[in-house]
Amino acid sequence: MGHLRGIVMRAPDMTQTAEFYTDLWGLNIAHEEDGIVYLRGTGPEPFIYGLKDDSTYGIEYIHFGQPDRETIDAFYKQVKERGATVLGAPAPIEGPFGGYGFEILDPDNRRLRVTADLKMREPEDVYSYPRKISHVVLNTVDMEGLQAWYERVLGFRTSDYSADQMVFMRCSTDHHSIALVRNKYPAINHVAFEMPGIDDYMRGIGRMKQKGQVPSWGPGRHGPGNNPFAYFVSPSGYVIEFVAELQQIDEATHEPKVWSRTDPEAMDQWMTAGPPTPAQRAVMAGRPDPGFPVEE
Repeated sequence: MGHLRGIVMRAPDMTQTAEFYTDLWGLNIAHEEDGIVYLRGTGPEPFIYGLKDDSTYGIEYIHFGQPDRETIDAFYKQVKERGATVLGAPAPIEGPFGGYGFEILDPDNRRLRVTADLKMREPEDVYSYPRKISHVVLNTVDMEGLQAWYERVLGFRTSDYSADQMVFMRCSTDHHSIALVRNKYPAINHVAFEMPGIDDYMRGIGRMKQKGQVPSWGPGRHGPGNNPFAYFVSPSGYVIEFVAELQQIDEATHEPKVWSRTDPEAMDQWMTAGPPTPAQRAVMAGRPDPGFPVEE
């Protein structure tokens, strides 16, 4: 599946929240047009987070990268043979960043875009500013079924479990690019942004607090993935996270582990944040996402 490039989110008046991401969160505007704003981090991706105005809440698409057109064509053939619902054959992509690719629908009707040949940019790590999208966490009714689909059709590998309620899946050396959470309906749980290092992560939290934005959960350090975490709630009501130092997987030696959800240190190794509160769990449950295409 290549690597996670980013995600585009939709909500009513979503573009009006751009100032939150530029002034507080640490992103910059890469491109804007009527009804959509694309934001970039300090890494090489031309954009990592998109804000789209829409009548419904949810994921517009999750964006994955492949190295070249030949890999895109081979991947398209693979997913077709494995029964994926594809939205057209690989083709040049219209838009500000160019590229070549195609789109797939997962079993929860989420749109996944796979591209190569985008107009990349020179990376410039900036102290306490997000580098890239680290991972996307999805709520789903059928966790086992969706896990099996991501493994069989897209080639993801399972890294770890949080009891029987959550599974962490990877498409690169990062411990997880996608995680699935058992829920009453499909929805976005949260999106995590990677900081260059632990000091950047702490200073990012400090920057948010100086602007009156207190973490809704954190800072702490998770068991699965071994990453420091700090969660915030965006103006649109989406949960977003600062992370750093996400575990890198050795494919030759790694074995998935089942982590406890009742052991406090499995949720937070530092024991600075403790388990999520009922309010945090409620906001992570999200709003039901009708998927793609969105019916007006």
